[in-house]
Amino acid sequence: MFGRSRDTRQDRQQDQAATPDAPPHAGTSEAPRLAPKSPHEAIKPEMASPPPPRRLSRPRGGLLSTLSGLFSMLAVVALIALVGLVVLARQANQPGPLQADTVVAIPQGTGMSGIARILERERVITQPLLFQLYAVLNREQANLKAGEFAFRANVSIADAIDTLTEGRAVLHQVTIPEGLTSLQIVERLRRDEVLTGEIETIPPEGSLMPDTYKFERGTTRAQVVEIMSRAQERALAEIWARRAEGLPLETPDELVILASIVEKETGRADERPRVAGVFINRLRQGMRLQSDPTIVYGLVGGRGTLGRGILRTEIREPTPYNTYVIDGLPPTPIANPGRAAMEAVANPSRTNDLFFVADGTGGHAFSETYDEHRRAVSRWREIEASRGSGETDMVDPEDIPDEAPQSGALPGGALPGGALPGGAAPGSLPSGGVPGATPNAAALVPVRGTIDASEGTPLDPLANTTFDLTNTQVVPDLPAFGEDGAVTSSAAPASGVPLPPPRPSL
Repeated sequence: MFGRSRDTRQDRQQDQAATPDAPPHAGTSEAPRLAPKSPHEAIKPEMASPPPPRRLSRPRGGLLSTLSGLFSMLAVVALIALVGLVVLARQANQPGPLQADTVVAIPQGTGMSGIARILERERVITQPLLFQLYAVLNREQANLKAGEFAFRANVSIADAIDTLTEGRAVLHQVTIPEGLTSLQIVERLRRDEVLTGEIETIPPEGSLMPDTYKFERGTTRAQVVEIMSRAQERALAEIWARRAEGLPLETPDELVILASIVEKETGRADERPRVAGVFINRLRQGMRLQSDPTIVYGLVGGRGTLGRGILRTEIREPTPYNTYVIDGLPPTPIANPGRAAMEAVANPSRTNDLFFVADGTGGHAFSETYDEHRRAVSRWREIEASRGSGETDMVDPEDIPDEAPQSGALPGGALPGGALPGGAAPGSLPSGGVPGATPNAAALVPVRGTIDASEGTPLDPLANTTFDLTNTQVVPDLPAFGEDGAVTSSAAPASGVPLPPPRPSL
């Protein structure tokens, strides 16, 4: 055993000496042979590899170190901010302290902090700082609006901000009925406590559209007037563009003038086109309109009402508006007509009617001839007698001389008790009344059926709910004429008042 080990060492030494510079397998294709280690060498520990050289440490600092620290700080801040935003959003969406629905007014020019204080005072919120912070983070501080806002019970801060920024303000409204004058409309707007500001000048008659208008608190009265004026301009342009052909009206202004008369004569929508047709027919034939509302407007102007009946002396009182005196249309409208009245004048009923009188049902009986009209008046007298109508606002029929149709068996004048819905026919003259009767003591007696259902008087149907709008006044019988044109004895005046000679008919 020992000899074998020695031979092995000798062979290895000889091989190394024979080829000191070349590897044992150089020039050959055989793999080198690995000599086994002796047991002594095998158990001998091998030398450990030397440690790597130490790297020189450089001092920390400079721009790179600063940026690294800054990014680390920003990351921490961002994490804290994210957590804070989550908590803030959760708090802002929590139900608020408001116990019941309420309305809060935010004055014009109030800033975000002022709004927060108002909401805190009204118990809508309890954390005004949170309100402001949430509004700023959502970039809504510049969008908070003034006005009157309705907040529901337990509204959250987030919902309160949405209400203020989206402009869901409480809307008030004012209703302007058809047939009011511009002065009456202005007075109605002045009485509205929600509106602000003053109206410097009264708008032109007929320039305002009657309707219901909604507005926010703080809206000025001048703004409402401007809205009404623009609405009237648009409506008139549309209606004039689709008017019927051949109307005796040359301008849109004339359409408004006649529509204002129709508006005052009847408040029934189904009758407006036919009433308009009566006036259109009279204009075409050169007949005077003889509408009682024009007498009233000529006497009182924009006040719109006499507050009493029309006197006999006032029938022939010359004013630019009295259509018993003037030919054709008045110079301006006598009220502000609604769209329906203007539509009726633009497209009146195709009829030959020249007269109308109340029929006892709230409507009118229309007639083409004067004789038909007289019979319709007689029927109305019978209806009145059966109802037991009193003698209020009337004149004895024997004190009212009659005349031929040319001077106008009255279209609108035959409307007794003009108190109709919508401001119809203030001051109606009984059919067959005579314009131009000789003044006398009886002239101080009001003409029958002259109820002025206009704003501002105890007879205003809008203010007096006990006023019976369907119970019209008494209409006198029309006197009959003989063949010579004289009044028959059955219609002769008992008071001895002389009658003027009747005008010849056409």
